[in-house]
This record gives sequence, C-alpha cells and structure tokens, in this order.
Amino acid sequence: MRVESYLSPSLYPPNSAGQKIQEKSISPDRDPPEETHTETEKLKRRDQEVRRHEQAHLAAAGGLATGGARYSYQIGPGGKRYATGGEVNIDTSPVPGDPHATIRKARQIRRAALAPANPSPQDRAVATSATQIEMKAKKDLQEKNQEEPSTGTFQPTWKIDLYI
Repeated sequence: MRVESYLSPSLYPPNSAGQKIQEKSISPDRDPPEETHTETEKLKRRDQEVRRHEQAHLAAAGGLATGGARYSYQIGPGGKRYATGGEVNIDTSPVPGDPHATIRKARQIRRAALAPANPSPQDRAVATSATQIEMKAKKDLQEKNQEEPSTGTFQPTWKIDLYI
C-alpha cells in the first residue's frame, strides 16, 4: 500500500527527455522524511549531551574511575547508534586506616558526581553518599585523635599555612 508522495508532480514536471520524475512514497510503517530528520536531530543532540555529561564525570573522577564511560544506545533512522544514557563507575570505598585520605577521596567523588552541567538524580545521590563517607571519616578521625595520648602540647589535626 502506498501513502502520500513527498514530491508534488506540479513542482517537478517532466524533464527535457519527457520522463516524469519518480515520486518517493512511504509505506505505513516508515516515518516521513521531515519526521525522520527531526528524530535524527533529537538523537544527535541527546548523544552529544550524554557524551559531554559522562566525559565531565571522567575528567573530575581522575584515578577513581574504574574504567571508561559506558553508554546505552538507541538505533536511529539509517541504522546509526546514538548514545541515550551512560555511566561512569567510580571507586567509592573508604581508604582503610587513613581518614585523611578518605576525606580527600570523598570530596573528589562528590566533585566527580556533580561535574556535569546538569547532574542527574543518580549523580546527586552519589554526591550525597560521598558527603556521608566524608562525615564518617571525620568522625573516625576525631575518635582517633581522642584515643591518642596527649603529650601536653597542642597538635593540630590540620596544617594551615598563612602567608602575609
């Protein structure tokens, strides 16, 4: 079964050889070209957005990323694959026996999670988890400092350099 043609015969009269230009037609299971073009443009924009988003995570994660970005795809018109979702796996485990390192790591995890221009709900959840890891490490550090015998002198937990 044929549906409407895309080219109007009045716009494309017979050529100089008297041959009528063949009209393109679509079958009911295919989109018209303008819908296909719009769909392709949407997929291209989404693909670029997803790739930028995941690259922002990778760049901020540095050595905490446990691999490259992984994408989920949708096949668009013409059979081309477009990224429509993605993920970057990050090591979120605390550093055993080193609360200071765990605090630094948690802050980097939070930066990586919130690096994209528009963090997703999952990104925000990871950032919240990183904050909790940092808070626990601070608590562990405080407990560790209370357990150590005091030498009678003040020993700061954090060094601060002041330049005047």
